[in-house]
Amino acid sequence: MGFFTDTSVCIGCKACEVACKEWNLVPEDGLDFTAMSFDNTSGLGADTWRHVAFIEQRAPLGAQETNLGRPEGAPDSVDLGMPSFDLPGAYTGEDERGEFRWLMSSDVCKHCTHAACLDVCPTGSLFRTEYGTVVVQEDICNGCGYCVPACPYGVIDQRKDDGRVWKCTLCYDRLGEGMEPACAKACPTDSIQYGDLDELRERADERLRNLHEHGIGSAQLYGRDPDDGVGGDGAFFLLLEDPEVYGLPPDPVVTTRDLPSMWRHAGVAAATLLAGITATFLGRRR
Repeated sequence: MGFFTDTSVCIGCKACEVACKEWNLVPEDGLDFTAMSFDNTSGLGADTWRHVAFIEQRAPLGAQETNLGRPEGAPDSVDLGMPSFDLPGAYTGEDERGEFRWLMSSDVCKHCTHAACLDVCPTGSLFRTEYGTVVVQEDICNGCGYCVPACPYGVIDQRKDDGRVWKCTLCYDRLGEGMEPACAKACPTDSIQYGDLDELRERADERLRNLHEHGIGSAQLYGRDPDDGVGGDGAFFLLLEDPEVYGLPPDPVVTTRDLPSMWRHAGVAAATLLAGITATFLGRRR
């Protein structure tokens, strides 16, 4: 099971953030004025398991043909004659003003198929559930913090007051009762969709084709490919720009991928060193 987040219909209401905090009793995280945008939570963390990003862009606004896709014989749209005016004092010089748009996206733990956090956890606090999600058992976490740098997305974070790590559980307790996660339940536009991953991927593919047909060529799926560096994400996204614009790594790779070869090389180096020392002592005895 997992999430498909369609950022093209996200309106930035932050209902998912509020629902996540209320259901999981996540502490208030400061609501600081970041001076970067209208976003006041700035990113995912131990006290922010869902984060709606507000990306401000100076870019031409997209336009969609109003009659595109209308059933044959349906009446054309009409001009209602609503007035149009500029704000007092606003500069309207098209040559300098340009256009402005928002990109909004509700970010969350990706619940990687190949999760490095699971590989490095020494206590078994992090485990894979029967739904394929990755969950932290806070009563077992010893606060070592190994999982924090292991996450290729920078999702996992330690809570300052106790040192333990916290992140999205995909509402594991709700799933056991047959309910959908709180964030998906609260989303008014169905930007956050919960369900079987195979079905979500098919739905995402269809949505991507639809956007491309309507001229939005920059739309792309992120985390959908099971053959990527983390084996595909349990929470994947439809983005309207490149991942870097949203603060996401363009080509995430499970950080423990090279551990086996590192241990092999370390073993070979240790054996070589031991052989050298042994040869030195044997040579002296002669």
